[in-house]
Amino acid sequence: MRSLPVTNPFFEAWNTPYEAPPFDRIETSHFQPAFVEALNQHKAEVVAIGANGAAPTFENTIAALERSGKLLRRVEMVFSQLTSAATSDALQAVEREVVLLVARHWNAIFLDPNLFSRIERLYDARGELGLDPEAQRVLERYYLDFVRAGAKLTEAERGRFAEIVEHLAALGTQFGQNVLADEQETVFPLSEAEMDGLPDFARAAAAETARDRKINAPYAVTPSRSSVEPILHFATDRSVREKIWDAFVKRGANGNKNDNSQVIEEIVALRAEQARLLGYESYAAYKLADSMAGTPKAARDLLEEVWDGGRKRAEADREALEALARSKGQAEPLEAWDWRFYAEKLRLARYDFDENALKPYLQLEKVIDASFFVAQKLFGLTFAPREDIVGYHPDVRVWEVARAGKIIGLFYGDYFARPGKRSGAWMTSFRDQSKLDGEQIPFIVNTCNFVKPPEGQPALLSLDEARTVFHEMGHGLHGLLSDVTYPRISGTSVVRDFVELPSQIYEHWLEAAPVLAQFTHVETGEPIPEELLERMHAARTANTGFETVEFVSSAILDMDYHSQPMNGSVAEFEKAVLDSINMPREIALRHASTHFLHLFAGDGYAAGYYSYLWSEVLDADGFEAFEEAGDPFDAETAKRLHDFIYSAGGKRDFAEAYRLFRGRDPDVKALLRNRGLVTVEADAEA
Repeated sequence: MRSLPVTNPFFEAWNTPYEAPPFDRIETSHFQPAFVEALNQHKAEVVAIGANGAAPTFENTIAALERSGKLLRRVEMVFSQLTSAATSDALQAVEREVVLLVARHWNAIFLDPNLFSRIERLYDARGELGLDPEAQRVLERYYLDFVRAGAKLTEAERGRFAEIVEHLAALGTQFGQNVLADEQETVFPLSEAEMDGLPDFARAAAAETARDRKINAPYAVTPSRSSVEPILHFATDRSVREKIWDAFVKRGANGNKNDNSQVIEEIVALRAEQARLLGYESYAAYKLADSMAGTPKAARDLLEEVWDGGRKRAEADREALEALARSKGQAEPLEAWDWRFYAEKLRLARYDFDENALKPYLQLEKVIDASFFVAQKLFGLTFAPREDIVGYHPDVRVWEVARAGKIIGLFYGDYFARPGKRSGAWMTSFRDQSKLDGEQIPFIVNTCNFVKPPEGQPALLSLDEARTVFHEMGHGLHGLLSDVTYPRISGTSVVRDFVELPSQIYEHWLEAAPVLAQFTHVETGEPIPEELLERMHAARTANTGFETVEFVSSAILDMDYHSQPMNGSVAEFEKAVLDSINMPREIALRHASTHFLHLFAGDGYAAGYYSYLWSEVLDADGFEAFEEAGDPFDAETAKRLHDFIYSAGGKRDFAEAYRLFRGRDPDVKALLRNRGLVTVEADAEA
């Protein structure tokens, strides 16, 4: 191998604890040459595997592929998180360049007939190879990966397929950068009067935004979700709510250089063509063929079953909200920018429960500690801060994770919103667990977008934000607890409608009594009063009609984009879909098309947004196993959850994995009960 410049840390051994990424030495200028070298190294490794004159074996083909590309994985994992959570104009320029290089690289691998021939010969003889179940599963996944990436196409078809993959990669990058640009370039100065009604935590956050953005006003907000939500919930000035709402829902649809309408049209058309080349009638049929649902019909049936109850519940709430708005002197009809505002007041009237009363107890640090407490009780994990391991931003913290005295991974937490960071919350990794060539511990990252408080003040979370901490920790544990040999099936490398099970089931522990006992008042140190907890539990399903409608409508829109021809413009198509399901006028999509990052900034959740609901069937039914045991930390149930869900990665069929945990197939009624869309009595009668 030719010598490489030692000034680039990607070309050196990382002499850091556990070989963690040396972020204090990694600069934007390092990525482009690192990608070029990593791609060249991986290409040479893969070409050698395909050109091997010896008969294919699992070891010289599949295991060899698993061992290849180590530098590429190292570069990609770091780069991916930085472009999502700490980007810049310079980094985005590199991203636009390397996304095409990477797409071409993987096209060349998946469409290499020599390499696929070796994999296919092994797959056809898989019953005679004497492989253990995990190795056989890896072989099957490799074969399926190649087939779904076009390996069986004709030469002419492979050429067109490669063009589509490259174009989609570029468009996905453009889509994500456009949404981020609209969020970063739009700032609303707000006066003291315009902030009327907002609680202290929201005022402090808006004042911090004004200082950060150097706005000549006491307060400011951006169109990002974390900045918008407090305005929609609490601002008494209806015109302010409308102005902020309009910017929020029009991200990527402003007719400016960041407009995503044309990008969506191209993506949808290319995906449909891609599916046809592979022999599927639609992109949705292609994506769902490798899922628990199996078909678009199965996914759509679940969505429609939940939609019905959710819409009825939302329509009943709408009448109550309209009456409440009239009683408060609002003569105009209820609009989307009114719903959250009056829903808060309705919750208070019906249940005497104000979510803000919980905020002083839900300090971010306490919530993080509580998520660690659950991991200790369920799985025996401990988390120790490692201040000597640097993150990629000053806000990022690192913990060392151990079990029974053995270090099993590193956990990075990045919790606050900031410029250069996309909206939302996600889990990723800087290294995945495997045991192919000795134990490789994972480096797991949780990213959130909570509003950062002023210096010296604690970050106080809403109940929904606290759930987000637990949700992402569930994903994190899926990576940390992984116990497999091969990288291909490590951790979260599972089908899309199973991957949300570990995250969503973990949310349930937030409201378990032993966990709620961990939270104390930020000023008095007193625990949450029992009567406040009782009101919280009573209000648990308040506004679930709204939540169900905004989510399921987005999932149906996703399914329709990818299962039928797109007639008209993006705006016209979106309207037609919502009209067809009788969408309540006063509720908007959780993610409108032009900022629907799940669908169009990449293909991960394309024709797969339904998977959150599919996984909710599993998580609601799965947590009932603990309720049936009478203990949220029942040791036997926790062991099954660990062995078959959290640690197993993708080493077995996912329906089988769930049955091994639960003892049976999941029951959709658990989801309906969890959302309050069916009563226990009605369920019993059914």
